[in-house]
Amino acid sequence: MTGSNCGAAEKVKPAASPAADKPADIAGNIAYHAQYSPHFSPLAFGPEEAFYATAESVRDHLIERWNDTYVHFHKTDPKQTYYLSMEYLQGRALTNAVGNLGITGAYAEAVKKFGYELEALVGQEKDAALGNGGLGRLASCFLDSMATLNLPAWGYGLRYRYGLFKQRITNEGQEEIAEDWLDKFSPWEIPRHDVVFPVRFFGHVEILPDGSRKWVGGEVLKALAYDVPIPGYKTKNAISLRLWEAKATAEDFNLFQFNDGQYESSAQLHARAEQICAVLYPGDATEEGKLLRLKQQFFLCSASLQDMIARFKERKADRVSGKWSEFPSKVAVQLNDTHPTLAIPELMRLLMDEEGLGWDEAWDITYRTVSYTNHTVLPEALEKWSQIVMRKLLPRQMEIIEEIDKRFREMVISKHKEMEGKIDSMKVLDGSNPQKPIVRMANLCVVSSHTVNGVAELHSNILKQELFADYVSIWPNKFQNKTNGITPRRWLKFCNPELSEIITKWLKTDQWTSDLDLLTGLRKFADDEKLHAEWAAAKLACKKRLAKHVLDATGVTIDPTSLFDIQIKRIHEYKRQLLNILGAVYRYKKLKEMSAEEKQKVTPRTVMIGGKAFATYTNAKRIVKLVNDVGAVVNNDPEVNKYLKVVFIPNYNVSVAEVLIPGSELSQHISTAGMEASGTSNMKFSLNGCVIIGTLDGANVEIREEVGEDNFFLFGAKADQVAGLRKDRENGLFKPDPRFEEAKQLIRSGAFGSYNYEPLLDSLEGNSGFGRGDYFLVGYDFPGYIDAQDRVDAAYKDKKKWIKMSILNTAGSGKFSSDRTIAQYAKEIWNIKASPVA
Repeated sequence: MTGSNCGAAEKVKPAASPAADKPADIAGNIAYHAQYSPHFSPLAFGPEEAFYATAESVRDHLIERWNDTYVHFHKTDPKQTYYLSMEYLQGRALTNAVGNLGITGAYAEAVKKFGYELEALVGQEKDAALGNGGLGRLASCFLDSMATLNLPAWGYGLRYRYGLFKQRITNEGQEEIAEDWLDKFSPWEIPRHDVVFPVRFFGHVEILPDGSRKWVGGEVLKALAYDVPIPGYKTKNAISLRLWEAKATAEDFNLFQFNDGQYESSAQLHARAEQICAVLYPGDATEEGKLLRLKQQFFLCSASLQDMIARFKERKADRVSGKWSEFPSKVAVQLNDTHPTLAIPELMRLLMDEEGLGWDEAWDITYRTVSYTNHTVLPEALEKWSQIVMRKLLPRQMEIIEEIDKRFREMVISKHKEMEGKIDSMKVLDGSNPQKPIVRMANLCVVSSHTVNGVAELHSNILKQELFADYVSIWPNKFQNKTNGITPRRWLKFCNPELSEIITKWLKTDQWTSDLDLLTGLRKFADDEKLHAEWAAAKLACKKRLAKHVLDATGVTIDPTSLFDIQIKRIHEYKRQLLNILGAVYRYKKLKEMSAEEKQKVTPRTVMIGGKAFATYTNAKRIVKLVNDVGAVVNNDPEVNKYLKVVFIPNYNVSVAEVLIPGSELSQHISTAGMEASGTSNMKFSLNGCVIIGTLDGANVEIREEVGEDNFFLFGAKADQVAGLRKDRENGLFKPDPRFEEAKQLIRSGAFGSYNYEPLLDSLEGNSGFGRGDYFLVGYDFPGYIDAQDRVDAAYKDKKKWIKMSILNTAGSGKFSSDRTIAQYAKEIWNIKASPVA
């Protein structure tokens, strides 16, 4: 073998041992995969080759558990939940897999026999590019908890080849390039060549002699399943994330056209199939882009439902009755936001047109099967699809949606006469603009689901009192809250081993990893000097690791003794990264005005901002550019760079978060109140002993309640004030704070380069108008934000006080485990029970 560690590798004898748990046997199994499951030249065994062989060895464990779990579910036939999501932000799998399987130490010893450290091999893995932000990361946390709680549940998604994009920062700002996670292959996924379903697009509806309807013609693609096993923590269960890939068959290849030189025409269907799973959230500014997005959504829904029905029928054969009426008692379908809404008309179609059921029975089954999680109150995120596009692409489903809407309106008129005047806002089909009639997907979800839930108490209240208030009058018991959560395995135990060991030592148990409420036991040690010393040492170690990442990724050197202030999330105006960078600009201006003696009293701070701006979201990309331009000036200014650094962290993803979050001390969750449904990164930061500066928005409200008001830096307008403040702005009643004007003026002066930031700053000016009027209240909240940052500076100088705040943040994070969230879904929405493999 060639490579830096080939000599060590040659000393390990290959021996297949799929269930190995001793280092020597594991090493033999790794060597076996290197030799007999080859993906590289036979003499190569560098770090990359070693990673793939190690991952395949771990996958042996996962396959064994997955097979046992599959057989167990087949035999016991429990009710099962199927989670439909357009995104899963999985992150790297190796550390999580060996950690959940309880074999981290054994694998660390095994790879040493090849001359490698396990951490070095972990670094070879690329993040699976299947998601973008909180929606996808939540789905991944939920799968981890489903497996850990031994619940009969699966996830369904799409196998995106190029993901959203990989972010590259240049002098021009953000540049988008395709993700390369599948350029070689993923060692975790298992193609299921026997799990293939047809998915049709376009075509027309035929009425058969018996009056039934049939969707025919158009183009038909194949959905091929890839399974990614998801192991539970300290359990024998392993569930599946089933990803679909779109395929065309050999029959769809026109050999005559190819031989005639018509190369592109000969493989048109193959090209269209590749488009479906090429990119997450393809640009939808064009009609073609809109059509592709709708295709993606339907492809996920149709393939997944056909798979569920096939599994139901497979098990139904073993049951005594085998009636379709049993379907909702065996299957629960959870829609993760509106993207999988087409599951509703598609399930109706499959039940009526393929299985021969009548409307009433199909509707009863669908209604009792489907539930919907709302993740946003932002109008642009509540999907509305053109009826014209829907009818063209999915003619039968459009017929069904029209019938659902018709029957809903008739029901309101007949049973809720007092609501008749509200029908226009409640109905599914909106034809108020005859030129652009639309399908309101959120309305379709609410009308057709047995349960609708929000994802934080504040968010759920807004849904019930504002967004869906009229529906609450009809179905008062349909709406629930399920505050989001995060898995403590990935987000503390595995990503922050230093702090995890301290917590286990002081609680005298590691059971907190699966019972996070035990963290409250830290409160009684919050003033203990020994714990303070250990806590501070762990945090410093994490900060040094973070500083190395920043140096490697950006070339900027940062001081681990400065306050690490971090905001990492999708770049969006409502999340207000603009408020953050304006605050940093103001801080820079004040530093420039200080004498040398005054600077000595300043709390040194490193401001880090990271996140991706959607490729067509111009103002978000301007914010990315501004952060980088401010950093380029501040970090190279010898008068201030001891006291302030500003760094943009490129290509933010799960693996980057696993370095940033443990090293954070202050985290900014500063969205306009009422606009962030929940947020989950706030939970991750708090769990890792980071103090939050934030508004009363999303889960911030509950985090502040749990960790204590004194351990949270609060500022900003409240959700119930926002509408009035916007009205005041329209009426010319807003008076900007001089500090806000100073920050904007410094940018306009060209202090941070010649780029024209006027269109971005214009969004903060004026009283009304498109793209103006400061819709997100940056100016209104700016003075409160600066005052809160002054309180941060003062608190950080008192190290004892700050460490106590840090401890109490971790101690108050028990509520925010995804285990708690999923247990509530299981009991209160899905009605499923644990089914552990013996």
